[in-house]
Amino acid sequence: MQPTNRSSRILLPVKLWFVYLSLFVALGLEYIPTGRTPGLPDWVALVLAFWCVREPLRIGLGAGFAFGLLMDVGLGAAMGQHALAYVVLAHLANSLARRVLWFPAWQQALHVLPLLLFAQALMVAVRLLAGAEFPGWSYFLSSFSSALLWAPLSFLLLLPQYQPVERDDNRPI
Repeated sequence: MQPTNRSSRILLPVKLWFVYLSLFVALGLEYIPTGRTPGLPDWVALVLAFWCVREPLRIGLGAGFAFGLLMDVGLGAAMGQHALAYVVLAHLANSLARRVLWFPAWQQALHVLPLLLFAQALMVAVRLLAGAEFPGWSYFLSSFSSALLWAPLSFLLLLPQYQPVERDDNRPI
């Protein structure tokens, strides 16, 4: 009898190229010029947090720093603003990885929301120290929209890891 619930299936190992491809796709989404539209998710932070939770031994501070620098350069932000925030986000997500994975996706989103808010607060603090003005409270809406996207993004990014439904007697698992 085959399990019908996708969450009860055993996942295949993730391919590292897929992890970095998803991070570069998120980076490309961030480079789309949208102006100052409040509430748009921080795609790189969201995907980075997802992979730091799912693969804490493979994705961490180095990826956070590298993609943070790419964000700083691509968006013309204060150098190190995103890098600092993403390194802290990666560290906190790696630290909470074992706890977060016990919960269903919607509860995982509730665990990740404070991490995303803290990363945004760090970016605002760096901007304020550099002499910029406060962007307004609507700036923090992107953390909430990112948390709302956690469950669909989890489903989408885990799709390549699901085992096939058909049973093969020659396969050991």
